[in-house]
Parts: sequence; C-alpha cells; structure tokens
Amino acid sequence: MAPVFTNSQGNPVPEPFATQRIGKHGPLLLQDVNLIDNLAHFDRERIPERVVHAKGSGAHGVFEVTDDITDICSAKFLDTIGKKTKIFTRFSQVAGEQGFADTVRDPRGFSTKFYTEEGILDLVYNNTPIFFIRDPSKFPYFIHTQKRNPQTGLKDPNAFWDYFTSNPESVHQVTLLFTDRGIPKSYRKQHGFSGHTYKWSNAKGDWYYVQVHFLSDQGIETLTVEEATKIAGENPDYLREDLFEAIEKGDYPSWTCYIQTMTEEQAKKAPFSVFDLTKVWPHKDYPLRRFGKFTLNKNPDNFFAETEQAGFAPSNTVPSMQPSADPVLQSRLFSYTDTQRYRLGANYAQIPINNPNNGTHVFAPNVRDGFMTVNGNLGATPNYLASDVDVKYDQFPIQQDQEVWEGAATPFHWKATPAEWTQATEFYNKVLPKNPGGQERLAHNIAGHVSAAKHEIQDRVFKYFGGVSPKLEEDIKKEVFQLDPRK
Repeated sequence: MAPVFTNSQGNPVPEPFATQRIGKHGPLLLQDVNLIDNLAHFDRERIPERVVHAKGSGAHGVFEVTDDITDICSAKFLDTIGKKTKIFTRFSQVAGEQGFADTVRDPRGFSTKFYTEEGILDLVYNNTPIFFIRDPSKFPYFIHTQKRNPQTGLKDPNAFWDYFTSNPESVHQVTLLFTDRGIPKSYRKQHGFSGHTYKWSNAKGDWYYVQVHFLSDQGIETLTVEEATKIAGENPDYLREDLFEAIEKGDYPSWTCYIQTMTEEQAKKAPFSVFDLTKVWPHKDYPLRRFGKFTLNKNPDNFFAETEQAGFAPSNTVPSMQPSADPVLQSRLFSYTDTQRYRLGANYAQIPINNPNNGTHVFAPNVRDGFMTVNGNLGATPNYLASDVDVKYDQFPIQQDQEVWEGAATPFHWKATPAEWTQATEFYNKVLPKNPGGQERLAHNIAGHVSAAKHEIQDRVFKYFGGVSPKLEEDIKKEVFQLDPRK
C-alpha cells in the first residue's frame, strides 16, 4: 500500500504543490501551515559543516578478531578470536569544504566507530602515520592557513608555505603529503594510522604504549597531480562514487589491523618522544602485530542521517583503552566532542548512527533534556542518582597509578631541533627510491604548488626541504624557476 503524503507532523496534505491565497492571484495566507511547515524545515535542513574533515563518505561493516592480543588489551570486543563487532567508517579530506573535489592533495581522515558491548569506541586516524603539529595550541592556526584568505576568499599558497617553513616539525608530514600518497586513487586503497599514542592494558593491569595501523587489503593506489586535476573537472565526487559503487556490487573493501607496542622502559630509551605526533615508530624496533580485520559491506541508506551525522571523538573509548599524555590527543579529547555538540546538538549520541547498540544499555540519569532528546529521556527515572535506584557499577582499572607526573604547571612547547629532519631524510633516501621516480615526482609536486607563492616564501621553502636533502632542494628550485622565472 502506498504511503499517505503528510507534513512533518503526520497530517495529510491533499495537494503538496498548492498554496492558499486570497483569490486567484492574491497574496499568500499565513494560515497555510503546510507551506510554512515545508519552508521552515527547508530553511534549517543544513547543519554546520565540520570545520575540518568537512567532505567525506562512509559505510557500515564488521570488525573480526583474528589474533589474540589479550596480553596487551582486555577490551571485551577483543576477548575471543572470531568475535565480530559492528562498525561504521568515514573517510574524509582534512582542509577542504563540502564542495571540494575529491582529488585535491590533502591528508585523508579515516575514522571507525565500533559498537562494542562496553559502549562506543571511536578510533580516529589519518592515512599518514604522522601529522603536521605536536603542540595542540597550533592547531587552529595551522588549519586557518589551509583554509581561505580572509580578504580574497581564495586559497593562499603564501599562508600555506609561510606556516610550514616557520614550524619545521611539520617537514616529515609535508614531505609525505607531496609524494604520490598525497592523492589517493580510492578510499579503499589507502592505509589508516592512529598517529597518536594510546595506553592499553591487560586484565592483570600491565600496560603498554600502543599505535594502531589499518593496512588496506586492496593495496595502495594513487593519482599524479595531472590525473587528479583532470578527474576534478570531470567527476569531483570520484572517491565517493568509487566507494559506493564497489560496495553496491559486492566488492567489499577490507583492512587488516595491527598494533605497535612499547613499554614504559622502551619509551624512555627511544630517540624521540613517544608523545610526538610528528615521529613514526620504526617497524624494525617496534614490529607490527596483527589483531583483526574489518570489512565494509553496506552502504548507508541515507547519506545525511548516517554519514553526515556520524560524530567521532577519541574520548569515546572503552575500559583498558586509554589516552596517553600525547598533548595533541589530550586536546582532541575535548575538541572533538565539543565540535559534535555544537554541530549536531547536546544529544548527538542519541542519533542512531552514534548510539551505542541503539541505547539498549545506556543508563545516564544525569544526562537529560536539551535539543534533540529523542530516545525517551529515561522516562520517569529521577534526573539524579537517586538512592533507591537499583544500578550496577562495573569496576575496572582506570590506569591512574601507572604513570607519575611531577613538576610545575608551566607553559611548554617543543623547540625545533635538527632532529626534525631526521625521519624525513630517512624517508626520502630509503623509502622513496623503492618507488621508481618517487623522488622526482615529489620535487615536481612541491614546485607546482609553491610556484604560486611570493619569492621570499619560495626561498624559505627551498631551505626547508634542503634540510631533507640538498638534491631535493635543487630539484624543486629547478622546476620553480622554470614555472616562475626570477626577474
């Protein structure tokens, strides 16, 4: 039977395109409640886009435990080989807006929501193992330089390169960004990395520093800047279409899940800070250990309700998986949830895509009222923890005694040192040569971007990459001077 067409209150609308007016051509009547209902909702159907990661695509799937890591982590969803957990994953750009072409050069966000029996676990990561900053106070400044000039409304290569050359800890990530991996050919054909350091503990209370890697079972495929520019004009939603169509035809993408671990003693001896988001953990010293696999096997039924309203935050975690003292991670514990409350409302967790197991085990009597209270609001239950309410309290270690911090409360940020270039140099000299032509394309990609910047900014960029390799500096100069001859 066909559904009855109604307004937002379920009242039948006999003629959806008719309007009430005085006479045949007279003015409209305010009493036309169906017209008002339609227009009022239309005026409000856009929510604020994300400040970062605005344009994205997502899909549902399943995570399965493949290997026992209970010696590292006692989270219940990991306790049995073969155990499965429902997930939702969203891929995104970092700096672009909703209307951006999918094939711009930009890191890709890559976040997965696990609907576990202990509540929501959000793993929030990127397709690169490092990031541009390690001081969280720099984050708004950094993002502003990737957005638009406040006067022209245009992308600003001067701000882009002025920021990076003034903050040399960014050189490792920027070098990686301008290699082939800066423009993935498919969301399905890229890796995901936590970047941040977490603290996981087992049932005995032993704890470890952990980084998470999700490696694509489809392999890695990328686009050249010329290919990406062509596709941007022909199909700006290229990556979104690729993901949707692959899942729709049953070509389900999957990722194998690994961890790297480090003890507290190992961390003290490491040549870098375990809390430094601009550094990788070398695999030869901290080998990958497999623990699972996840597969995306269902497209959203409604893009807005699921992909757009999905809200991720690293503060959404489960017992035995805790944040470390990584300062950027610490700041994101607040910032991500604060963003969702602003963007989606105080009760964003009641939206089905964000709801832990559809709310079947949520009992938080103090979290009440506010906009979008759509999950029953706990009925007649007192809105405080009443003494006569029968409630169970699960006990688990909260790792509060694992690390001891002493010292004054003082402003702190890392000073740039020559070590900023060490890992970028190793990447350039040892990793890129494995990809024939990779070094040359890196110089080509940088030159094409920086050629639009002022000459004094260009000179700083030459020096910035000269710290990675004198050859890289000369290759960039050669191409820039061809594109933008100095007078």
